[in-house]
Amino acid sequence: MNDRISIGQLAQRTGVSVRTIRFWSDSGVIPEPERSAKGYRLYDAEAVARVDLVRTLRDLGFDLVTVKRVLDRQESVTGVVRAHIRALDGEIRALTLRRAVLRAVAQRAGTTEEMRLMHQLAKLSAVERQRIMDDFVEEVFAGVDSDGMGKGLAQAMRGLPENPAPEHIDAWIELAELVADESFRQRVRQMATAPDPGLPPYDHTRVGEVAGAALEEGVAPESSRGQEILEGLLDPPMDAEQRLKLADTLETFTDRRVERYWQLLGILNNRPPFGSAVAPFEWMIAALRGAPSN
Repeated sequence: MNDRISIGQLAQRTGVSVRTIRFWSDSGVIPEPERSAKGYRLYDAEAVARVDLVRTLRDLGFDLVTVKRVLDRQESVTGVVRAHIRALDGEIRALTLRRAVLRAVAQRAGTTEEMRLMHQLAKLSAVERQRIMDDFVEEVFAGVDSDGMGKGLAQAMRGLPENPAPEHIDAWIELAELVADESFRQRVRQMATAPDPGLPPYDHTRVGEVAGAALEEGVAPESSRGQEILEGLLDPPMDAEQRLKLADTLETFTDRRVERYWQLLGILNNRPPFGSAVAPFEWMIAALRGAPSN
């Protein structure tokens, strides 16, 4: 038995403690060694290699049951490693999200209840977060053309990024609260089901530019100057009845909360921020309903 080594020598060669080697032997991970005449455990070169492999697998995070299955060739190392990678990816995502939530909490002076809600919503799984959005779309756009606004809203919601920043957490919390609001759902439903008023077309871009400039200059929409600007936006001209219909139509599709919805989706999808386009249309609605001042 000159080629055999003691458990102490095995521990020195492998860097694994004697106590751990005994435990692995008793667990069946390492085959039962030969015994000397005095009952001491004696290990061969194969035991050295096996202990090294067990240590490597344990360092990678495998439990002893999995290690034994691999060593007994009940499972391939490749299959076990791939499964472990998937598990680690899930843990990394969870830890990354927790870190982002903590950063968001640290940056905002909210109440204890707000912090609780932030953590509760942010820790939802990707599937659970998507379910919230799917429920919103299914309820609001039931019976509405799926190629229209509903499909666009659903496709735009991709969930939290892989490595969310505090602003992503804040955006997700605000978005989840928004889509859960019944009045918001009714408002979006109103937009999705509004009939075509059959009015002459108008230039949306020009309204934003011209009405936006008037707003910045402080021009009152009902003033003579405001009505003059309005006339320049209506091409072809509209009579009083058409103006009121256009005002009603614009009012249906002009909502700051809906615009905020798209801004929040932009944050979550890392798109460049955009300013409000609602204010110029609010000015135009007021101008359409107003009359020249004397």
